[in-house]
Amino acid sequence: MEDWKELKISDVIEEISMGPFGSNIKVDNFIDFGVPVLNGSNLQGFKLNEESFNYVSQEKADSLGKAKAHRGDVVITHRGTLGQIVYIPNDSKYEQYVISQSQFRLKLKKEVIRPDFFVYFFHTRLGQHRILMNASQVGVPALARPTSTFKEVLVPVPSLDVQSKVMDILNSLDDKIECNRRVNENLELQAQALFKSWFVDFEPFKDQPFVESELGMIPQGWRVETLGNLIDIKYGKDHKKLSDGDIPVYGSGGLMRHAEKELYSGESVLIPRKGSLNNVMYVNEAFWTVDTMFYSIPKVDNVMIYAYVYLKNKDLSSLNVGSAVPSMTTEILNNMKVVLPNIIILEDFNNKAQTIYKSIKHCEGESRRLAELRDALLPKLMSGELKVDEVNV
Repeated sequence: MEDWKELKISDVIEEISMGPFGSNIKVDNFIDFGVPVLNGSNLQGFKLNEESFNYVSQEKADSLGKAKAHRGDVVITHRGTLGQIVYIPNDSKYEQYVISQSQFRLKLKKEVIRPDFFVYFFHTRLGQHRILMNASQVGVPALARPTSTFKEVLVPVPSLDVQSKVMDILNSLDDKIECNRRVNENLELQAQALFKSWFVDFEPFKDQPFVESELGMIPQGWRVETLGNLIDIKYGKDHKKLSDGDIPVYGSGGLMRHAEKELYSGESVLIPRKGSLNNVMYVNEAFWTVDTMFYSIPKVDNVMIYAYVYLKNKDLSSLNVGSAVPSMTTEILNNMKVVLPNIIILEDFNNKAQTIYKSIKHCEGESRRLAELRDALLPKLMSGELKVDEVNV
């Protein structure tokens, strides 16, 4: 620990600046392509999430001055979902970004501290405590005087050599997790492509007789059914409190946590009841439970993956019945029309798709274990409690 120091953030930054006033960026400013504007979804995890953006023109971005962030900068949420902090990597998609009115940005002294080391520290329990100690929970959660109070926060700063060794360990784990994510993304696309080939384009069956149906021409022997005749869609329980355990708890954002209590077992399609309606999930676990989602039980053999991929191909958000919060109903889901193949083809599709989703489940399990290892190592590496030469991953 002799080469570790605790420095104020004011001692390790070159620049700190707030996002623009809300009136400076309006919906009318958004264009199809240009300089990306960050929002809360981009600040999930350790480094910038670049899956989706709104854009403004270069001229508009330039008019916002120091509200532009660049590679190597750190971006922090000061209003709304507090505790979010990411760095913009050197291989980011864009050279510059506009931060939102709910964010502020830092440019660090690179000769003192690495941006990734800085951000990873603030994902530890101690780091989160230091970010949130000046937070107000009255109304919309916010940090009081965010840039000035944040400058007074302490951050551990070992030598750059130690920082590099720590980040080599943590990045190796996150690289494996990212590799698994890309593999699963590709596997999901394979399942979607198989479904489209068989049940939308009917490519393997084009030599068979076709008949007219209310959904157009379909192979003879197939029929149109409602989704409610294939799966029984039920309301999941709203959990107020769950003790920590080993049972997966699924919510509309994915796997939320693990708990002691299980309600359901086996194969199911989970469908959001509100919020991000397109986040449909397929699960096949010995025990699991859900929070604020629909779950389903099969009424037909080998139908669950078929129903899942069918729903993944639907834009459920376009069927929203809510106002402020997007919402879904069992009535809408039950009345959806589905082309159902004969039992032999349905079983064949299910067998092929099961192979794909078993591989996805394997990668998810490995990534979960890697994330748990990273989260266990993180506070010990960031405090110097655990020496880098004592870790082998």
